[in-house]
This record gives sequence, structure tokens and C-alpha cells, in this order.
Amino acid sequence: MAAADDIADRRGLDPAWVRQTLGQARFIASVPKLMAPAPKGTVKNWRVYRSRFIDPVRIAAGVRFWQANRATLDQAEKEYGVPAEIIVGILGVETIYGQNMGNFRVIDALATLAFDFPASHPRAKERSTYFKGELEQYLSLTQRANIDPLSLRGSYAGAMGLPQFMPTSWAHYAVDFDADSRVDLFNSPADAIGSVASYFKAFHWQTGMPTHYPVQFDTKTLDMDALMAPDILPTFSLASFQAKGAVLDGAALQHNGPLALIELQNGGDPPEYVAGTENFYAITRYNWSSYYAMAVIELGREVAAAFKAKAGQ
Repeated sequence: MAAADDIADRRGLDPAWVRQTLGQARFIASVPKLMAPAPKGTVKNWRVYRSRFIDPVRIAAGVRFWQANRATLDQAEKEYGVPAEIIVGILGVETIYGQNMGNFRVIDALATLAFDFPASHPRAKERSTYFKGELEQYLSLTQRANIDPLSLRGSYAGAMGLPQFMPTSWAHYAVDFDADSRVDLFNSPADAIGSVASYFKAFHWQTGMPTHYPVQFDTKTLDMDALMAPDILPTFSLASFQAKGAVLDGAALQHNGPLALIELQNGGDPPEYVAGTENFYAITRYNWSSYYAMAVIELGREVAAAFKAKAGQ
């Protein structure tokens, strides 16, 4: 209740309404468990991860979505500079184009993570603070939009709609792309499409820039520790990247901008590597994972190829 009063004061909301709303939130025991980090020693496997998202069912759903929303995807690409296949990749990975938007009450998920985030998590305090901010934003958002805050359902983390936007992302980046005077990420594919494009534009998507390039290594000059040190943050100039033993060819040799070495582990098999650009990094702003970003890219490509084949292009 003290948190409710604090939220009401800082957001200019009716304290009684905030108290009544939060008072109806329910603790969900499964949510803290779902937030637990992977057990120590868990080996990442890109091929297994990829198979969860790039499959015939999701590709076919993506083709249908593209066919139904072709004009909107074209408009978003023209307006924001974000390729249709990236938008399609995001919506496919996140919710299979609206088929699975989550069934947790958003108020319950956010309140659980705000007030009962698992103390065993290495970043428990930071994450609890984050979810308190999202809960506050959610209450403000629903109140302004005259939406019942107890009615919306989403992921166990409180993400909502076709693109699985957290409340803060909804408030900052969602757009009314179908021009009906309201933003609806649950029922409007157009708003979802435009909002994903808006999000990437805000995170500095570079129009026309590839997301990544193939990379090989010169064993004589390879400094893998230095190449891996910045993780997925593009840090190296083309010259410094090559000086540390990364071998690029073709279009990559004309790249203008920083690069990162992206490692995709394959369990007990050798990892795969690519040279990630600023646009690869932009995708990780949606979800801090190189595996996630690559799944989005590859699903988008597969759907684009199937869409063009079906259209006879």
C-alpha cells in the first residue's frame, strides 16, 4: 500500500484507485521460478535454440501474416527504414503472429516480480526495481487509456500483445499505425508492425545496413580473447577487426561502422561465428541475446523466401 501511494503521488493518479487495483493483484508462485537463471554448467546450443523458432508451422504462419499485412509492412519499411522481414521475424519469434501472447494477468505478473522477485537471483535488487517501474508504468498506461488493468493478459514477465512490449516500451515506442486514434498491440497487426519498426528506429537502426557478415579466422594473427571481450557490442573498426585475426570478404570489406564478433555455441560441437553490425546490436535491444537476434534474422529470411516463392517472385 505504501508503494501504491508512492506510485499515485509520482504519476498523478487517484491513490484510492491505485490501492484498489494493486490490492487485487495476486502472487503467482510459478513466475519467480521462471525468472531463475539457468543452472551453472548449462551449455548453450544454437542449433537447438534455432529449431524452437525456425520450423514449418511458424514459417507458414509468417507467410500468411505477410500476405494479410503486405501493404502495412511496406509502409513501415518505407517510413522507418526497418526491413519487413525483421519485423516479421520479431512477431514470429515473440508470439507466432499473435497465436501465443501469454495467459498471465499482467497485473499479477508485474506485482509478483516487483514485490517478490527471487532473492537468490544474482541481480535481484536491480530486477525488482525494474519491475516496480514497469508496474508503475502499466498502471499509468491503463489509466490514461481507460483500460481495465485487471483485464490484460501477457507473458510471465508482463510483456503484452503481438510484439510482447513491456509497459515502458508501449509508452515510449508504440504507435497508432492504423490511425484509429488508439494504440492496440493486442488486436491491431498494423499497430504491432508500426510499433516494432518504431522501436528499432529509436534504437538506431541503420537503413540498408546488413545485420551480420560471415567471418573466418587467420590462426596466425588470431586474438580471440580481444575479439570476444566486448561481447555483442560493436566495437571494432574493420581494420582493427581484421588485425586481430578476423577474416572478412565480399560486401563486408566495404562495411562502414563498428563490428562485433558474435559467438553461437553448439553444445559439445564447435561454435559458429559471425561479424555483427550495429543492426545486429539493435535487435539485441529487444532481447539481450545473440541467439535471439539470430533467430529473428533467420526466421525473417525463411518467411521472406517462402512468401516470395508463393507469390511467384
